[in-house]
Amino acid sequence: MTESLQIHDETEMLALGARLARRFPAGGLITLHGDLGAGKTTLVRGLLRELGHTGVVKSPTYTLVEPYHLAGRDIYHFDLYRLAEAEELEYMGIRDYLRPDALCLVEWPEKAGDILPIADLQVFIHHAGSERRVELS
Repeated sequence: MTESLQIHDETEMLALGARLARRFPAGGLITLHGDLGAGKTTLVRGLLRELGHTGVVKSPTYTLVEPYHLAGRDIYHFDLYRLAEAEELEYMGIRDYLRPDALCLVEWPEKAGDILPIADLQVFIHHAGSERRVELS
C-alpha cells in the first residue's frame, strides 16, 4: 500500500518523522530515498525528537552510522551516500545493527546493493518546487 503526502515546510517534515516514530514502537528498517537536500535527515530528526532526543541530528555521511539509545531502545541512522562499495557494510558488521529490536533508518539504501533486507517502510522524497512530495510504501 502506498500513501502519498504533500509536505509544505520543515515543520511538516518533522511532524511526519514523529508520526513514523509512533508507527514503529519497536524495531524495523526504514529506507529513505531522495536527492541531496530532499529532507531525509530532517525527517529522521523529527523521528528522533519524538523519541526524546534533544541534541543535534546530523547526517552520518562520513561515519556511515550514528547510534542513538532512546526510549529504551537502539536506533541507528545510516547515511550510505559516500559508501564506495556495498561490501563495506559487511566489514562494518551491518548485520549486527539489523536486529529485530533495533530501528534502522537508512539514507541512500541503493548504495547497499542487495545487502539490506526488504524494508518495513520505504520513504521516497521528491522535490516539488519549494515543497516535497513524499511517498510511503
